Amino acid sequence: MIGRRAVLGGIGLSGLSACVPIDQSPLGRINAKLRIIEAASGGTLGVAMYKTLTGATAGLNRFERFGHCSSFKLSLAAMLLSKDASGAIDAEELVRWTKDDLLSHAPFTTERLGQGATLRELARAAQVLSDNTATNLLLQRLGGPEGMTAFWREIGDVSSRLDRMEPELNNVPAGEVRDTTTPDSMVRTVARLLFGNVLDRDNRATLLKWTVDTATGLQRVRAGLPSDWSAGDKTGTSHWPGMQPLYVDIGWVEPAGHPPTCFAVYHHTKDGPETTTRANLVMQQVGEVIADFATA
Repeated sequence: MIGRRAVLGGIGLSGLSACVPIDQSPLGRINAKLRIIEAASGGTLGVAMYKTLTGATAGLNRFERFGHCSSFKLSLAAMLLSKDASGAIDAEELVRWTKDDLLSHAPFTTERLGQGATLRELARAAQVLSDNTATNLLLQRLGGPEGMTAFWREIGDVSSRLDRMEPELNNVPAGEVRDTTTPDSMVRTVARLLFGNVLDRDNRATLLKWTVDTATGLQRVRAGLPSDWSAGDKTGTSHWPGMQPLYVDIGWVEPAGHPPTCFAVYHHTKDGPETTTRANLVMQQVGEVIADFATA
């Protein structure tokens, strides 16, 4: 296996690093590394990192808009847990669906066709498995895209918005504002949901566990973190025709002896036969930078 550090040189970062002015402060070096990674990737990178103890932030293109892809499902699962705790909805309510409701990538809802599932089970399937049918069923029950946007406003996120259902919400070409957020807004939302007071302790623990169980993130930011650190996330991917591919990873990391750091990473890249491999390598490299920030 090629080492992660070696990969940087493999895509030309060593040559580019000489062209980027380096601020020798810890934060300056972190920002420079992100600019180098973006330049070498040939795409656009949006990164926000947030220390939950101090509120310190860093990143690149933090206030630019990017599509959510499936990453909004973390907030959707949190909304269900929040509304259940307040008594506004019963997470144990049983939902049924038909074969006509099934969308592409529906592993849980295909298996449970005819049996149905509780709203809590749908929330877990949306987060952990990124099941699109579970997502739409839950989203419809919680007020649709408008309900999701309203929840973000209620918890202090003034930028994130959802306007459409799966799969149309993945169609976010350049200049589109529907179904978008900014890295800075989303990293703060992740911190509120997982480490703030939006959810009670038990529901925070549930949501944290679901993020840890989300296996898709193991090939992205989490691949660049030390293997003995606690971490969890929610990914998203869009290869919508006519749109530059978008890869997303939002989540948290907790190094031993340090408080949690949250992250939100968005990468628009070029399409091609190795797109996913290269995009994952970029996310992995950003994970190394996040590790530096989390322990700085």
